[in-house]
Amino acid sequence: MPLSLLLLSLLGLLFSPSNSLSLSFPLTSHSVSSREASLSLSSKTKSHGKFPFQYSNALVVSVPIGSPPQQMDMVVDTGSQLSWIQCHGKVRRKSVKPMINWFDPYLSSSFSFLPCNTTLCRPRIPDFTLPTSCDPTRHCHYSYFYADGTLAEGNLVTEKFTFSNSLTTRSLLLGCATASTQNRGMLGMNTGRLSFISQAKISKFSYCVPDRTGSDLTGLFYLGDNPNSAKFKYVNMLTFPKSRLSPNLDKSAYTLPMKGIRIGNNKLNISPAVFKPDPSGAGQTMIDSGSDLTYLVDEAYSKVREEMVRLVGPMMKKGYEYAAVADMCFDGAVAAAVGRRIGDMWFQFENGVEILVGKGEGLLTEVEEGVKCVGIGRSDRLVTESNIIGNVHQQNMWVEYDLSNKRIGFGVAKCSGLKA
Repeated sequence: MPLSLLLLSLLGLLFSPSNSLSLSFPLTSHSVSSREASLSLSSKTKSHGKFPFQYSNALVVSVPIGSPPQQMDMVVDTGSQLSWIQCHGKVRRKSVKPMINWFDPYLSSSFSFLPCNTTLCRPRIPDFTLPTSCDPTRHCHYSYFYADGTLAEGNLVTEKFTFSNSLTTRSLLLGCATASTQNRGMLGMNTGRLSFISQAKISKFSYCVPDRTGSDLTGLFYLGDNPNSAKFKYVNMLTFPKSRLSPNLDKSAYTLPMKGIRIGNNKLNISPAVFKPDPSGAGQTMIDSGSDLTYLVDEAYSKVREEMVRLVGPMMKKGYEYAAVADMCFDGAVAAAVGRRIGDMWFQFENGVEILVGKGEGLLTEVEEGVKCVGIGRSDRLVTESNIIGNVHQQNMWVEYDLSNKRIGFGVAKCSGLKA
């Protein structure tokens, strides 16, 4: 179904070619539970500016939105399409901390609600299956649910991403959430036509995620070319025709041709077929910056667990399961010893490419005080039949999304303390 003329006008270039981006933002202090780092944002012109980047098992960038701009915390999420911000409203779940920087629509001259008579408030369009409806004020209302059970709902709106007063921007479509189980917004970065990168016509972006154990949690995030890319190993993405009807397939995701898993010198006996989408789409392997843990389908998870039992079984925390998805867990006191026994973990892709995704104790992630788990969960517990490479296995490496060449690049790096 074609987009209306109104929506087509929203898909123009975000950055004017005549402008360069060169802005600097201070690093703000947050509570101990919210780890802090610094992101660098680079435009197509290779000029750049530093943005606040909060790392609390997610990649959070502070983005200037509106006229005049209001700084909004948004999770960089390559696993979803819709970008949305926290608008004045309520947080549904009491367990979510009230540290929310609300966006005030009434302070922005460029804010506009999407009316009900646009295409997006009619039956769903291909690759954007967002449930929408018409609210009593004749504005387009949406509800967005994620695989982990979180949600955000509110109105679809258009607003500017204003990086400087001299930088020409155009309004983009995003959500204005008034009820949410999150305390931050979301920057949707998948390949869907209404994601941030699609609307802004950004063909390449990358980030470097610091590990979770260091004292300097400084990472970098680029929009545009990365000066380190000559050293990257590239894996071609799998793409699928829009006409393919597969109930379990996410055609807007970044899908990788994964072949296997190696722990130490032991290549696990996992059929490569479990990492490849079958006719229904089950088995798809996606890389997702918005997911904390990595998730594997049952056959792959079982083989990893068998190896962990062989290596460190007596040290496992008996009868413990984190969030009903992960049961390869240990008391923090034995974490260092566990890491030494496990060694390295590698993910294997086509053409013999292997990516080191964890080393020693770095394979473990703290899930609660005094408890660490191998950062892998069962995907069937998320009611999905996919493999998802989460950011726990993207630490200390560059991950580049090169849409023009339909490939993902990986480069080993010490992400803490990187400078743009």
